[in-house]
Amino acid sequence: MSEQSPEFRGLHVAAFESRRADEMARMIEKHGGVPHVSPSLRETPLEDQRSAIDFAHRLITGEVDIAVFLTGGGFRELLAIVQRHVDRQRYLDALSDIITIARGPKPAAAMKEVGLTPTFRVPEPNTWRQVLQTIDESVPVANQVVALQEYGKTNPSLIAGLEARGASVLRVQVYRWDLPEDMGPLTQNVRDLADGRLDVLLFTSAHQVVNLLRVAADLGLAARVRQRLAETVVASVGPTTSEALRDHDLPVDIQPEHPKLGSLVMAAAANCHRFLASKQRISAVLSASLPPPPDPQAPWYDSSFLRACRREPVEYTPVWLMRQAGRYMAEYREVRAKTSFLQLCKSPSLCSEVMCTAVARLGVDAAIIFSDLLPILEPMGVDLEFAQGEGPVIHNPVREAADVDRVRELESVDALDFVMETVRQTRRDLPAQIPLIGFAGAPFTLASYAIEGGSSRNYLHTKTLMYRDGGAWRELMQRLARAITRYLNAQIAAGAQCVQLFDSWAGCLGPDDYRSYVLPYVQQIIAGITPGVPVINFATGNPALVPLLAEGGSSVVGVDWRLRLDEAWRIIGPDRAIQGNLDPTILLAGPAEIRRRVQEILDQAAHRPGHIFNLGHGILQQTPVENAIALVDAVHELSRR
Repeated sequence: MSEQSPEFRGLHVAAFESRRADEMARMIEKHGGVPHVSPSLRETPLEDQRSAIDFAHRLITGEVDIAVFLTGGGFRELLAIVQRHVDRQRYLDALSDIITIARGPKPAAAMKEVGLTPTFRVPEPNTWRQVLQTIDESVPVANQVVALQEYGKTNPSLIAGLEARGASVLRVQVYRWDLPEDMGPLTQNVRDLADGRLDVLLFTSAHQVVNLLRVAADLGLAARVRQRLAETVVASVGPTTSEALRDHDLPVDIQPEHPKLGSLVMAAAANCHRFLASKQRISAVLSASLPPPPDPQAPWYDSSFLRACRREPVEYTPVWLMRQAGRYMAEYREVRAKTSFLQLCKSPSLCSEVMCTAVARLGVDAAIIFSDLLPILEPMGVDLEFAQGEGPVIHNPVREAADVDRVRELESVDALDFVMETVRQTRRDLPAQIPLIGFAGAPFTLASYAIEGGSSRNYLHTKTLMYRDGGAWRELMQRLARAITRYLNAQIAAGAQCVQLFDSWAGCLGPDDYRSYVLPYVQQIIAGITPGVPVINFATGNPALVPLLAEGGSSVVGVDWRLRLDEAWRIIGPDRAIQGNLDPTILLAGPAEIRRRVQEILDQAAHRPGHIFNLGHGILQQTPVENAIALVDAVHELSRR
């Protein structure tokens, strides 16, 4: 996280730390905050200690091959239990004879106190994923008995990961988490949160989340607390705590680079004001159920592009190009050389710069925000990376029905405010008469990315889930449809005049499958878009889907080059505008061929109101900029009446 000004400046900061509550309060005060620290849990030894004693006996008799210690406190408590039943030194000697794994510095320090050094120490951020990563790199566990010291709550993902690698897992339960003995401070913090008196929340362990929600439910404040959590800045000490928050459909705004209390407080102080401002903007924008309808007095309202969307007569055919700001432009490559693609997408000023540069250079009639299809998946729990030379990679793909449960509902667009700011910034920077298009991936394309984990040739995993488990498929598509609707309406509220659905991968489906597995969710999205705002429904790869695209209900249907424009329009019907449909590779030819192909498509449109000229997909990287400019000029010249 950036640390521009690490000061809370009088904000009310709640923390739920128990062991180091006093230290946490001092750190908040040091950074200018008003502390509200309420211990939220305590570790209670289990009355039934049989699993710990059984572990000790099996360890000493050579029946345990590997021991994984997840917490320092758990290691100490386990030793305290064991030494009442077996010889302490014999137990420690047995541990020194096997492979031991410490999940980070705390269990390693606890082991050091008794003269033990772990065989392996899990690196930061010390989550269960790093435990499995360490095992994959260094510890074969197939056919081995792995003792797992648990803390408070079983981690089914870690156990499943060990068992999938062939291990026999021996769970060693030591203590459980309970509410604090003095409930007063925690109850007060829950009431203050529900009443909107807190600005920042600091969570330092996963179970704090559980107890906060438990107390809120006991007080009858669960709904109000959840609402306020969406409006309050939420900071998490590290990935494990963040995962717990997200598992309960709660936001995570700030997470420090290192999972330490001091880093957490400093990161929260440095970034909280920015997140508060973002949440206030979004709250104001989305206070109504839908944004207001388009303003007929706005300069862009009677643009050739929007008139064509409404199937009204135009002086010339409007044209814009998918991927019109991209690697084929030197200006874009210059910006891109300084930052990663995902960082660029999260920088509204740079996104506006590259798009406005492309609009001015090409002379097109509409701009589309510079972004990507996939960032919407991140706040839904998808671990997304744009790998160098590989494109998007998803590290936790949705492959089974159980995986759908971890795809979170997008309750708010807070985490995507950088996209809304891109819309606002681009709208400010564009000429007033140029309409701005927002966009999202269509639900099938987003689902396919999430399931395949990246690009695919045959969509094997996607179709397997789709055909094998209709219930899981419906749940996934419904979550995506609701998220996309909310996302597009937020873009409209931020300043977009039109939105486009990109179904880049739907072409792998036949018409019957599209109708059964995709069309209902596309219809749901389009029906939920702000009235009066044009929607372009675009899919590529299979001309047989064109009539179904029209059934989606959009005002404009985008088609690719695999079907003549006049035939596509005949299929779509006269009550829809049409966008398309030059093959992008034509832009690799010379100006004369480009001009000839433009004339062919314009002839097929035959001056019918409602034609928006575009490519059948995005501009190719190898395209000379001069050829793209020649295309735009040819459309304007040859279509002018």
